Amino acid sequence: MAAMAEEPTEDGAARTLPSLRRLSRVLPFGRIHSRLGISPSGRLIVPASCSQENVDPQETAFLLHKAWTLYSVTPLYRFRRARLRDYARLLSAFIAAEKQKGLAVEVGVELDIKVAVSSLADLRGSEQDQPAVLVQLSLRSGASSRNSEDKLVWLGWFCSVYGDDLSENVPEDFTCLPLFLTHGAESYTSMVGSWFQKTFDCCFRRLAISPLNLSWMVAMWAGCKLDRAASAVELVFSVPHLSQPLDISYAIHPEDAKALWDTVQKTPGEITQDEVDVFMDCLYAHFHRHFKIHLSATKLVKVSTAVALAHCDGIVKILHSQYLPGVLMLLTELAISQIQ
Repeated sequence: MAAMAEEPTEDGAARTLPSLRRLSRVLPFGRIHSRLGISPSGRLIVPASCSQENVDPQETAFLLHKAWTLYSVTPLYRFRRARLRDYARLLSAFIAAEKQKGLAVEVGVELDIKVAVSSLADLRGSEQDQPAVLVQLSLRSGASSRNSEDKLVWLGWFCSVYGDDLSENVPEDFTCLPLFLTHGAESYTSMVGSWFQKTFDCCFRRLAISPLNLSWMVAMWAGCKLDRAASAVELVFSVPHLSQPLDISYAIHPEDAKALWDTVQKTPGEITQDEVDVFMDCLYAHFHRHFKIHLSATKLVKVSTAVALAHCDGIVKILHSQYLPGVLMLLTELAISQIQ
C-alpha cells in the first residue's frame, strides 16, 4: 500500500486547493459539521432522513456482512460519470500491465481481469452528495468453461453520506467522494488506488478509528431499535505495557445496553459527548465491580453490535441494512476529518 500513501505532486496539491485544509476540525468525529448538527459543544444531531428509506435493500445487500477496509480520499479532479465504461477499460489495462511487471498492454484486448465501474445512485445522504461509485474486479472464466461465471475477487466503493460541508467548498471540476471502502486482496487495492491517484489527482490514506470514535459508535449503535433479535454488544480492550498481547472482551446483553443508553440520552435524535462519557463510565464501573479491573486504563480497540462492528485499524462490517446510511454518515465524517 505504499503507493496509496504517497503525497500528491506539487501540481496536484495546487489543484486540491488550500481551502480544503480548513475542513480539518476537532470534537467528536474530528470536526464541527454545521449541516449534520455537530455543534461546538460536541452534540451530534442525526438527520431524520438518515434511514434505509431512500436506499433499495436489494441493491445494497452485497455491502452487508463483509469486512471493509477504510480509506479517506481527497476530491477527484475531472471525474466524469459519463465515462465509467472508459474508466473500467483503462483500469483493466493498468492492472494487467502491473501484473505483467510493466509490460505494455493494449486497451480493449481481452484480459484475465474484468473491471466493472458503476454508479449506486441511491446510496447518498443528501441532494448535495455525489452518488456512490462501485468498482468490481473479477477473474474471467477459462475458455474451456464458457458457461461458468466470472469470479469476483475484489470490491471497492467510493461514497459520501452527508458530506455536504466538503462538497460545498470545492469547484465544479472536483467530485467529492471522501470515503473509500475495499474488500479483497491488498495488492488489488494498491493497484486500483494507484490508478485513481494518477488519473484523478487524488490521495488515498488508510482511515483508523480512535477509541473516542469507537465509544461514540457503540453508544449510538447500542441505542438503535431493531426489527429482529439483536446480538450482544461487545467491546474489546487492549491492555498496554505487557510483554505479551492481552485483550479483554466485555459482552453486554443488547437489551441491557439499550436500556442504559435510554436512561443516559436526554433528547432523542441528539447525542452529546457528555452522554457518551456517562454511558462508557457506567459500563466501566459495572465491569470493575465484578472483576476489579479498570478498563479506563486500557485501550478500546473494537466494538461489535447488531448494527455494525468496527476495529481501530479501520475495519468495519455493516450488519443491518436499516442503519446502513447512518453508519456511512459516521464514516464519512471520519474520512473528511482526515482530509487536509
